[in-house]
Amino acid sequence: MKTLALLPLVLLTGCGSSSPSDPPPTPSVLVSLQKIERGSTPEWVTAYGSAAPGVSGSDTISVPQPGQVSRLAVTPGSTVRAGQVLVVFTTDPSSVSAYQQAVTTLSAAQKQRATTAQLLTQQLATRDQLVQAEKAVSDAQAAIAALRQSGAGQPTRILTAPFGGVVTTVSVAQGDRTQSGAPLVTLARTGSIVATVGLDPARAGRVQVGQRAKVVRLNGGPPIPARVVRVDGVLNPKTHMINVDLSLPAGAVLPNEALRGDIAVGDVAGWIVPHRAVVTANGPTSVFQLVAGKAHLIKVNLLLAGEQIDVVEGPILRNRPLIVDGAYQVQDGQAVRSIAR
Repeated sequence: MKTLALLPLVLLTGCGSSSPSDPPPTPSVLVSLQKIERGSTPEWVTAYGSAAPGVSGSDTISVPQPGQVSRLAVTPGSTVRAGQVLVVFTTDPSSVSAYQQAVTTLSAAQKQRATTAQLLTQQLATRDQLVQAEKAVSDAQAAIAALRQSGAGQPTRILTAPFGGVVTTVSVAQGDRTQSGAPLVTLARTGSIVATVGLDPARAGRVQVGQRAKVVRLNGGPPIPARVVRVDGVLNPKTHMINVDLSLPAGAVLPNEALRGDIAVGDVAGWIVPHRAVVTANGPTSVFQLVAGKAHLIKVNLLLAGEQIDVVEGPILRNRPLIVDGAYQVQDGQAVRSIAR
């Protein structure tokens, strides 16, 4: 009787035990969630280049006379104010001599004119002779004015900055002898430095003057707001790219700094999602949303891929959170544990 009484209890216990052949429960994945929204984000075209003076923002200092650089007061990269000394220049003795000869010629012409005028009163000279004497005086005065304007009459010239700016190039060394018109110093006006970047010709048609942009130093730093101020219509013969100038705030960068320029060529509308939430490996592009505690896969079209933000389009559930961190570790229908963002 005792054996019969215990038999049902033993059978009941055996029915409740798990079989060794049953699959183990699928472990849940820890993920972070984010609310999903529709919107638009700029489409950026990226190009690389360097900082340089604008087309009309620089001036090259030279002297229209041969001579010698007596003193060089600046170096490349120097910041100067308007009126600051750049170069002390000694005019070539031959130019000074030419000026002195012109002065002597004028003095002689003036004396000849006076003599001719006096002879005319005595009827010993003709009026034509007086006209010729006056022309000789006029020609000598014009020659002196031209030489004086070119600096030939100044044995020593002090060349100063015509405006405040940055010295971008020094083409001579102290003691160098130069020819007439040789460049000495190139000065970029304060606030005229632009980012000149090379753009792929296939994408240049989408870039226009006035579009907003941002510039980033290649050695690091925050983005600098900019605008497109010039788009070349021909290829750069060296780089075979289209040069684009981006305006920069005064003093934002130094000449010749290596830069990256991002130009906003339009806006793309759709679902705005973090870049790391979009899964592109092992199948079609997709995202995961949380539905009843499980990951729900949704196939999407990737409209725009960015470093931080992507724009996608597809049958996304508006009121379901998006799986961000952990999207590459989950599978469709897998249980997840979430950390709300």
